[in-house]
Amino acid sequence: MELPAVNLKVILLVHWLLTTWGCIVFSGPYAWANFTILALGVWAVAQRDSIDAISMFLGGLLATIFLDIVHISIFYPRAGLSDTGRFGAGMAILSLLLKPFSCCLLYHMHRERGGVLPFHTDDLGPSLERSAYQTIDSTEVPADPFAGPDGRGQATPRGY
Repeated sequence: MELPAVNLKVILLVHWLLTTWGCIVFSGPYAWANFTILALGVWAVAQRDSIDAISMFLGGLLATIFLDIVHISIFYPRAGLSDTGRFGAGMAILSLLLKPFSCCLLYHMHRERGGVLPFHTDDLGPSLERSAYQTIDSTEVPADPFAGPDGRGQATPRGY
């Protein structure tokens, strides 16, 4: 499945807008965590070729998924929520629901910029490593580890 081509600025704008609306209800740590990560997103927009910028933004967005779950579950107002409060909470929850999709798009951009994951990911899809790949119709003959100095047959030890 091919991911849609979405501009990094659109991802940043959508999350900034939803975070701003989410701050109607959740302020303090929610705002600090999300706006700090959005600042990393601005850095990723400013430096289009930087792998560090996009990887920091991706890692931060992954971290805010966990932080938002904790923050919303602890600080969600139980009673007396006005219409504005419900709207703000809904936008914070919508931002949380969009973050995994945004992370997939950011990972795709990270790979386009030449970034790789620091851990082994054979189960996540086809590998880009092709050094050990040999086609069937290759004209190269694999080296025989038992060949003698002349390249034929097995090498026999001298003296036998």
